Amino acid sequence: MLQLIRSLQDADYRVVYGSPAQSSPHALDLNGIDVQALTLTLNCSSFDELMAQMQPELVIFDRFMMEEQFGWRVEKHCPQAIRVLDTEDLHCLRHARHQALKHDTELTAKQIYSELAIREIAAILRCDLSLIISEYEMAWLEKWFQLPAGILHYCPFMADAEQQKPVIPFAQRQHFISIGNFRHAPNWDAVQYLKSDIWPQIRKSLPQVELHIYGAYPPPKATQLHNPKQGFVVKGWAEDALEVISQSRVMLAPLRFGAGLKGKLIDAASTGTPAVTSSTGAEGIYGDCDSGLLIADNADTFVHQAIALYQQPQMWQPLSHNASALIAKRFNGTEHSANLIRRIQQLSANLQQHRLDNFYGAMLRHHSMKSTQYMAQWIEAKNRFC
Repeated sequence: MLQLIRSLQDADYRVVYGSPAQSSPHALDLNGIDVQALTLTLNCSSFDELMAQMQPELVIFDRFMMEEQFGWRVEKHCPQAIRVLDTEDLHCLRHARHQALKHDTELTAKQIYSELAIREIAAILRCDLSLIISEYEMAWLEKWFQLPAGILHYCPFMADAEQQKPVIPFAQRQHFISIGNFRHAPNWDAVQYLKSDIWPQIRKSLPQVELHIYGAYPPPKATQLHNPKQGFVVKGWAEDALEVISQSRVMLAPLRFGAGLKGKLIDAASTGTPAVTSSTGAEGIYGDCDSGLLIADNADTFVHQAIALYQQPQMWQPLSHNASALIAKRFNGTEHSANLIRRIQQLSANLQQHRLDNFYGAMLRHHSMKSTQYMAQWIEAKNRFC
């Protein structure tokens, strides 16, 4: 989100950030980056008044739930505004994989075509453009839902390669690291999987080595896993994620479900830190480039690769080199930012025809958004008189 804001500001947009979420102690000071912050109220006509007053040229919805809540209001009060959905990652893909894991089955069409998928794909169709974070998900949408390429835009992380620091060498690093927000279900599952199936085997071979677990919002059930005697150290919030990753020798990311690009693995690459992860974790990151990852989809293979990578500099060094080169090759912020702004400008110049070409989107806005509108208005009226 910060990278999107920066790209828009560089293109001379004035950015206003509205959210119905409660403030967090870890939240960035938006005023410090010249972004106006607004608190939004769900199911309330105050948003209508805001849109009518501001008349924005561009509105970006942060995930499909926000488009469901505010999309019809934007269309009604500023129909000329380009509506963009930032999917972040495909929630329906993550959900389907989670269901497959719970039932210990291969991914099925029934799990893919879920109610969540209906909602998310409908939101994509209703918007003028949807930002898709990985090439894998671009192909997946076209394969399973036949979405037209004209309403999708590949927009991965947009990093600044020039800000990369020199890579700390193998001999000056120690311990394993795992990092990720504990409120994100795939991250919490990975921590539990590390604790039960992976770390005991690694610790048996490397009794002096520790696994440091970092992440925001650690619940009591996570801090209860903290056991220094076993080398399983739950650290919680990291003030500087790149700093703690750069000091670690190997990142462990045994993600058994999920979607999108994994920020932790991009951060590992930017610090030249090799990682062991799953096929799901590796999706969309290295493409045709030489990889800085080792991939394992079962616990025994994961353990074997983690131990070998930790102990062998001749294995570690080329992976570290590949990782540190990734940002400039695949996630160059200047390049992807320019592509995004160019796409938005093209839409602006041809918006009427673009919407005519997206008939299914128009149909969905006419029918489903009417029901959303009436439900929101009913809730507002109920809140006012009850």
